[in-house]
Amino acid sequence: MRLDQALAVALPEYSRTQLQRLLKNCHLYIDGQVCRVRTLVSGGETVSGGLILESDTLSLAQDIPLDILYQDADLLIVNKPAGLVVHPAVGNTNGTLVNALLYYRPELANLPRAGLVHRLDKDTSGLLVVACSLRAHSALVKQLSEHCIEREYLAIVNGIPVAGGTIDAPIGRHPVNRQRMAVTIGGKPAVTHFEIKRRFHIHALLRVRLETGRTHQIRVHMAHLRFPLLGDPVYGKRICLPRQASPYSIGVIRNFQRQALHAEWLSLTHPVTGKKLKWRAELPGDLVELLDALE
Repeated sequence: MRLDQALAVALPEYSRTQLQRLLKNCHLYIDGQVCRVRTLVSGGETVSGGLILESDTLSLAQDIPLDILYQDADLLIVNKPAGLVVHPAVGNTNGTLVNALLYYRPELANLPRAGLVHRLDKDTSGLLVVACSLRAHSALVKQLSEHCIEREYLAIVNGIPVAGGTIDAPIGRHPVNRQRMAVTIGGKPAVTHFEIKRRFHIHALLRVRLETGRTHQIRVHMAHLRFPLLGDPVYGKRICLPRQASPYSIGVIRNFQRQALHAEWLSLTHPVTGKKLKWRAELPGDLVELLDALE
């Protein structure tokens, strides 16, 4: 058996990808001899050396309030507010969800990306899962790659689709504007399911379910169908106002300065107990006000 395959069996808390990366970057020995990823083993050998996980030790722990819906030794379920950046980056090194997580659970510094296995855009609100142990992280990454983590969103779009449906269109970097994503021939597979939950005058409230998790997937797919999210500054831009709308409604719509998208439901199998779990995050106040105005 190849060494990386054998280690995956012997060390189930590590994913195969993690082990391959660690083998390439670390010095491991089989019975005192340097080994490689493709080294063959037959059983009975002794593997020695150091396995060091990528960690998040560069981010600063900061006391930022968190809305935690569930927690145990292996999991955190966080309800992220709109406006909170998830990962530190150029221009946003402080005040992010990672900074808050490192303050709340310092041990998360020993996990890749501080335990985050997926992300939400800065101005998208709703549910995120955080792994708090290595075994949970590996299991959740596997569930995500196998589409076993169910995520449902509420989205308000400009225009009214005739009916719900499925969007199966690959997503990649925009060929001209590299800061944007787009439906492209050479993109990664992306599948989005949606249904109409409520119709307004010239807007609609959709329930959206992700089958894959590409960057800006819902925003890109709905804009591709020419039903961009209300308030989306990148893929929507144009403000759509209902005829004969009240000054109040016009004001609420004009002043809504983020994409109208909320991660409402999250369902997964607990990585340790195997129990099926599901959580719901209530709509934040700005979306409730927007729905009232559209009604």
